[in-house]
Amino acid sequence: MKNALTAYLVVAALATTLSAFSQQESAQPVTSTDAKAKTDAEQEKKASEWIASLNLNDAEKEKRLTNVVATHLKATRDWHNEHPASTVPAGINPVTGNPLSELDRQLIADSAIPASVHQSLMTGLQADLDKNQVNAVLDKYTIGKVAFTVNGYRAIVPNITPKEEETILGFLEQAREQAVDYKSMKEISAIFEIYKTKSEQYLNANGRNWRDMYNTYTAAIKAKKAADKK
Repeated sequence: MKNALTAYLVVAALATTLSAFSQQESAQPVTSTDAKAKTDAEQEKKASEWIASLNLNDAEKEKRLTNVVATHLKATRDWHNEHPASTVPAGINPVTGNPLSELDRQLIADSAIPASVHQSLMTGLQADLDKNQVNAVLDKYTIGKVAFTVNGYRAIVPNITPKEEETILGFLEQAREQAVDYKSMKEISAIFEIYKTKSEQYLNANGRNWRDMYNTYTAAIKAKKAADKK
């Protein structure tokens, strides 16, 4: 009797375990699908809001543009998620000789996204929008970093010339268009750093001293803060 009871308990426990395992296995794809649907909806909502902010008053055009942006947002998200930093072997930065950071490796992985993803975005935007409107959409991706950074240069560079400002703006617009294909704000900021360095090299090569200007600016800010406390 005791042996029969033991056998029964073992079989029952095994059946329960197998049932739970089976439920977990069947539930997993549903959870993954649900999560994908949720993030898809978030990207579509974001795209819709960005296009709505243009006040186009043209439902068909807004629908086309929303689809263009949402498709791009999903493509960059999927590429990023499917190509983590770990897919890039550890190594060194060939310019600095320093070990590649986690961010470096993620940038390398994400930069390999097919060019067609970016081209589809730009072609779709340019088909229905003028240059300023296209820039407004790209600013949504990059949270207005172009205007913010240009204002920083205006504050730091004494008597900045129209030529200097035009050149720096050109670099930052390149940064903005390139940065839209990256998923995280850390990556977007890193792309802008590349073009900020180009801007500072341009200033140094044309009679300015970026380090001196920056130090003078920060010293003035510190002095003002100290004076305000008195």
